[in-house]
Amino acid sequence: MKGRVHSIQSLGAVDGPGVRYVVFLQGCPLRCAYCHNPDTWDFSGGQEREAAELVQEICRYKMYFGDKGGVTVSGGEPLLQPAFVGELFRLLHGEGIHTALDTSGVWADWDGACQVLEHTDLILGDLKFATPEEYRLHCKADMEKPLAFYRLAEERGIPLWVRHVVVPGLNDSLEDMGKIKVLAESFSNLEKIEWLPFHNLCVEKYQSLGIPFPLAGTDNMDEEALQRLVDSL
Repeated sequence: MKGRVHSIQSLGAVDGPGVRYVVFLQGCPLRCAYCHNPDTWDFSGGQEREAAELVQEICRYKMYFGDKGGVTVSGGEPLLQPAFVGELFRLLHGEGIHTALDTSGVWADWDGACQVLEHTDLILGDLKFATPEEYRLHCKADMEKPLAFYRLAEERGIPLWVRHVVVPGLNDSLEDMGKIKVLAESFSNLEKIEWLPFHNLCVEKYQSLGIPFPLAGTDNMDEEALQRLVDSL
């Protein structure tokens, strides 16, 4: 089974528990205002890789995973390549390797998305906005599909870590963050919420691709200010 891979981080420490091998897939239908990887949007980009070949490569790093680590598949949006991700996760489980899916929850094939969950140990779910209006305005899509996918993962008892990017002037009020917290806590499988500070290091990527950056001029989110907001929730 082949898939289109944007890039690989062999020893990551911020995309799930423990030390992880992170596979970033190519292609995403969303156009989130704060996206820091516009180079993953194009479905024809990246390199074609075989799932079995990738697993052989991953197994060379298995000694570093320990009890908590494993493999995270991110994007782009991995649910747009469900057959590839499903096969990759199935093979990884055959090697006793923990699997995490870093996803916005946007799918094109419901049956395929369901099959991905058969061998998914953890969902890293990007809850971008708490209302359909905000989601449509800032991501250029509807939020019904993501919510349906996260509810399915809840029904199957797959642990959920919610990740949410906090952007100065966009969603950094206690009201905005409170709405995300309420939505996240409505999922019975929620284990934690990760509040991620926005950074503008992606500006050069947009410039090199000739794409206007929607948040041009926006400052980085101050981490101490973010922590104060989190403590106040």
